[in-house]
Amino acid sequence: MHWQSLAAFVALVLPGANALIRFPCAQLVTERLDPLVDPGRVSAHVHQVIGGNAFNITMDETNDINKIATCTSCKFKENKSNYWTAVMYFKHTNGTFTRVPQKPNHLTGSPNGGMTVYYINPPKGTKVTQFPKGFRMITGNPMLRARKAVDTTSPEAFSLSFRCWETTGFTDASNSSPPGVGRYDTVNLPNKKCNGGIRANIFFPSCWNGKDLNPPDHSSHMAFFQGRVDTNAGIILMNGNCPSTHPVRMPLLFFETAWDTAKFNDQWPTDGSQPFVLSMGDPTGYGQHGDYVFGWEGNALQTAMDNCFDTLGLPDSCKQLTQQSDADMNNCRVNTVVNERVEDSFLSALPGCNPIQNGPNPATMAAGCGAISTTGTGAAPTQTQTQTTTTQTQSTTTTTTVVQQPTAPAGPAVPKYGQCGGNGWTGSTTCVSGSTCTKLNDWYSQCT
Repeated sequence: MHWQSLAAFVALVLPGANALIRFPCAQLVTERLDPLVDPGRVSAHVHQVIGGNAFNITMDETNDINKIATCTSCKFKENKSNYWTAVMYFKHTNGTFTRVPQKPNHLTGSPNGGMTVYYINPPKGTKVTQFPKGFRMITGNPMLRARKAVDTTSPEAFSLSFRCWETTGFTDASNSSPPGVGRYDTVNLPNKKCNGGIRANIFFPSCWNGKDLNPPDHSSHMAFFQGRVDTNAGIILMNGNCPSTHPVRMPLLFFETAWDTAKFNDQWPTDGSQPFVLSMGDPTGYGQHGDYVFGWEGNALQTAMDNCFDTLGLPDSCKQLTQQSDADMNNCRVNTVVNERVEDSFLSALPGCNPIQNGPNPATMAAGCGAISTTGTGAAPTQTQTQTTTTQTQSTTTTTTVVQQPTAPAGPAVPKYGQCGGNGWTGSTTCVSGSTCTKLNDWYSQCT
């Protein structure tokens, strides 16, 4: 079944479904930082980052990043979240590397690089809960060099893939199937010339345990919904059911990154080797991964999930959110703080210490790494001002302030954005001064 046909089918039979919002985000910065996995340190490999300009090397969990950020590289002004993935490089026959640029995805306007982001509701209208403040997660494992051993019919098996575009049209054959299925999509990085480029597809798990915002592994608080995947439809419009251990259904977060690989086709190696490699030294693609730090203003995301019904998720259809121009998106940048070149030139090696490791065994960290491990001095985030006119439809949202009846002995005051209640909660229900315990769902109340 063609993806366009599937979308039309869902719109026809499920007219009340809260389908999705889909929007572009321009490049914010490209450098060797990962404040989720390596807070306060230069990370092991390069990432391309989009979203709000509060992004920095630490990303303190107690900070309200949507209030710190002064701009966002994403289409909706209310979205100050950050999203990042590894970077793709092309290895030349002389052993040097060139960063592969991103290009605008279909129906996204003219963002400068970046990605396309989706927030997706289950098609049967299942109620979803927006991510709470302070929420963070990762998906994928950068050390993998072989396919992860999971049930091949499970949603997780379809969560990470690549599409080899033979042509560039939105309705062309190589773009006609849902992400992760069809003859143009593979779990591994395509090892052939893709005349329209390569699109990376990253789905995050969407079932939350209702308790943790950012556990030490950044992933165990989330799980993929359950069910057998229809290999014609994939998981983008799959309903599924959350496991009992992770009962809270969140929006299905999905990244698309359009890599402009076609410009390297005339430099393809004659020995048949894979010339493309992800920034952690991965030529297989099995180590593809993504990171997410929630940063939406107030209840803006919940309002969008409750009211935006367009099956294609086009920004113009979601009047509850405020759009900004492509120019404003492109002008939102942050300065690099690691004093090394990671793009715009021929590199003698991948930044960091990332020798190419083909697998199938998991990659290992290089011993005796002499790469730069400290940051320089970067200026504060800035935005080039551009005159634009935007229109916003006002919407009314409500939150429930809970007067907690303690279910456990009083403990130390809970810091802002910490958990203060919920079914089974045995910790303190008292927030620090200036914060109020607010019920987000039956399983989780948070100091806000």
